[in-house]
Amino acid sequence: MRIDLHVHTVYSGDAALKPEELLKLAHSRNLQGLAVTDHNTIKGALECLKLGIEQEVVVIPGVEVRTDRGEVIGYFIQEEPRSREFFEVVDFIREQGGMVAVPHPFDPFRVYRLRGLDELLEYVDAVEVMNARCTMNSSNLSAMKFALEHELKVTAGSDAHYPEEVGRAGVVVDEPEDVMRGRVEVFGTPQGVVEQLRRRLRAFGRMLK
Repeated sequence: MRIDLHVHTVYSGDAALKPEELLKLAHSRNLQGLAVTDHNTIKGALECLKLGIEQEVVVIPGVEVRTDRGEVIGYFIQEEPRSREFFEVVDFIREQGGMVAVPHPFDPFRVYRLRGLDELLEYVDAVEVMNARCTMNSSNLSAMKFALEHELKVTAGSDAHYPEEVGRAGVVVDEPEDVMRGRVEVFGTPQGVVEQLRRRLRAFGRMLK
């Protein structure tokens, strides 16, 4: 199974993908699964979960929470996050049997990346080692090195906010639960600088509307 472990819907507030459109795109791009990780809400994930059966796409419900220490992703969760305090968010995810992952941990252009990762290792289960939105691939390579050094599980995803981004990165697994077990093969390629600039200009244009 090919699963993109980091996608956003319109419920994130800064993405243009409606749940039904996202699932159709996944199917057309040979993805068998998606982890829907909207900002601070699982509304998009739950809607995709209902629609996923019809589209024959496995949906892993998730959320990307902007905590007081920076962003973390919770995978395999069923409830809306109740807090933005880092340690409470970690407890919230683990109480549901979910997995705590750190997205784009070494991308210098991410204002909300998690701070003090070295000090928080016991609260982290996985690190995102391929994020297609990272401007420099060295950020992804640093994440992979960090994960190997600290024996952490790894994740990968497109971080898609727009249609053309879906499926640009992810993992290959035998079954969705392999993500929790750390049995994944990573695939993906970061966007180029020109494409990043085009995306940022489009996002700026959306803000002006």
